[in-house]
Amino acid sequence: MKPAEIAEGVFFVHSEMVNWVLLTESDAVTVIDTGYPGQRGEVEESVRAIGRDPHGIEAVLITHAHVDHIGSAQYLAETYGAPVLVHPAEAAHARRECHEVATPWDVLSNIGRPGVLSWAMKLVRLGGTAKYGIDSPTPMPVLGALTCPGAPVPVLVPGHTSGHTVYHLPDHGVVISGDALITGHPTSPISGPQLLPQWLNHYYGTAAVSLDIIGELGADILLPGHGPIHRGSLAEAAATARGRAGFTL
Repeated sequence: MKPAEIAEGVFFVHSEMVNWVLLTESDAVTVIDTGYPGQRGEVEESVRAIGRDPHGIEAVLITHAHVDHIGSAQYLAETYGAPVLVHPAEAAHARRECHEVATPWDVLSNIGRPGVLSWAMKLVRLGGTAKYGIDSPTPMPVLGALTCPGAPVPVLVPGHTSGHTVYHLPDHGVVISGDALITGHPTSPISGPQLLPQWLNHYYGTAAVSLDIIGELGADILLPGHGPIHRGSLAEAAATARGRAGFTL
């Protein structure tokens, strides 16, 4: 899981189960998404692997508050004093005041699908069944670039969760898409631009509509929450995902 430098100061960490992104400015770091609870050490090591000290983490940004994306967030906040920023629409979910996640019944109902059983077993080993949230998430400003390393621009794309947010790096032509637009997943039989399977989305139809928002962002590099990097027209990638989900214009 060696971090790959995609553009100056933009590092993508790809793992079998979930990805995260590091943005740097001098010695300071922004962490976008934080893996499962069991990947805490890997998140810290990825920061060291790009020549930075975890004490230089200035902010943790969350695309959405599922356990595979917030698994180290509380730890990073407590250990390094980094605020955990979420979109205001995702704050209650991050605090676990509401739940917008697949239930055990959803998983059991789909356990016979290819890849689901092995994915669920790995999820358990990585702490994915823990009742895990963020004690005091900081609602982020929602207009313009954030004042943290990398200056990412948050863009609300509801559907996977109510407050799911992607981060646009306009100077680099990069979008960090979390689970709003992915390129692969252990439970999916296909590769390339797609939505997660319907049962893993809170509002599937809304997630499909939000693909149009992503497609309008000026970028040709997609760093997804699951699957490998995608290079090429983001509008075409979003249209492909929408068509695969069964939603056509």
